[in-house]
Amino acid sequence: MKYKSLIFISTFFISVGFSNAQEVDSLMNQMSPKKDEGKVIATFKSSRLILSQTTTMVKKNNLDFKVVHRFGDIGGDNGGSKTLFGLDNSSDIYIDFDYGISDRLNIGFGRSKYSQLLDLQLKYALLQQSEDNKMPLSVSLLAKTGFEPQKVVQGYYANYGERFSYLGQAIISRKFSKSFSLQLSPTVLQRGKVLSANDEETLFALGAAARYKFTKRFGIVADYYLIKSDFRKNNPTTNYYSPLGLGFEIETGGHVFTLNFVNAEAIVENNFLPNSTSSFTKGQYRFGFTISRMFSFNKEQPIVKQH
Repeated sequence: MKYKSLIFISTFFISVGFSNAQEVDSLMNQMSPKKDEGKVIATFKSSRLILSQTTTMVKKNNLDFKVVHRFGDIGGDNGGSKTLFGLDNSSDIYIDFDYGISDRLNIGFGRSKYSQLLDLQLKYALLQQSEDNKMPLSVSLLAKTGFEPQKVVQGYYANYGERFSYLGQAIISRKFSKSFSLQLSPTVLQRGKVLSANDEETLFALGAAARYKFTKRFGIVADYYLIKSDFRKNNPTTNYYSPLGLGFEIETGGHVFTLNFVNAEAIVENNFLPNSTSSFTKGQYRFGFTISRMFSFNKEQPIVKQH
């Protein structure tokens, strides 16, 4: 109940508490660097898709506040009508703040219900795609530290350092047309605590994400991670599956809503990469959503239309 209450309070906070904040015609007016001559903009609508983060950046002195929610299984043994197809439960809830130190450097902090994870991240825009195709790609670098403060069984952590995990990622995207964008994300995750003696402390994964825009404010999105792990591939007792998400996004003024269906229970990379045990074919997928709201702390900010 306390997490459901948090969602309602957060939504009320966004809609009412900041009703006098600076309004803009589009969320994208406050995302990414100011439009440089010849640069490709609006590759993605938000700095986060379903599973992946994107090359889209929060502009200097702006704050991007996100609420991400995952419900329970729609089908399978834990789903069905007895749980209102998962709506009675929540597998994870994530509150996230991303701030633009500059147009090319963002800092973020978040808290997840899943393992009570606290995370701190830095994202840097290394390259930006150009309209003349001399620079064919946009590239951002992501570094994230996760910390698990939850109380666990005595002796679960041998030392304090086992509570930490570290994620590094190169986010590479290209906007092929006004409608279609594609992204690849080579990823490495280092964990202080693994599931068993045979589990890899270091995991490598490759993420792929895509967006197709039907109208100015509506598009479909897809997200997938392929994880390299002999422990997960050949595990005799537990079945592990590649995280997959499908959904659509709606932009309404200063908000972006992403509605999706995903098999991963956890929201943060540090959790869903090593722990995804749900299968779409068994009905073990869940409905989820992301609400993103941008706040500007600039006294004067030019309006830059991005489509």
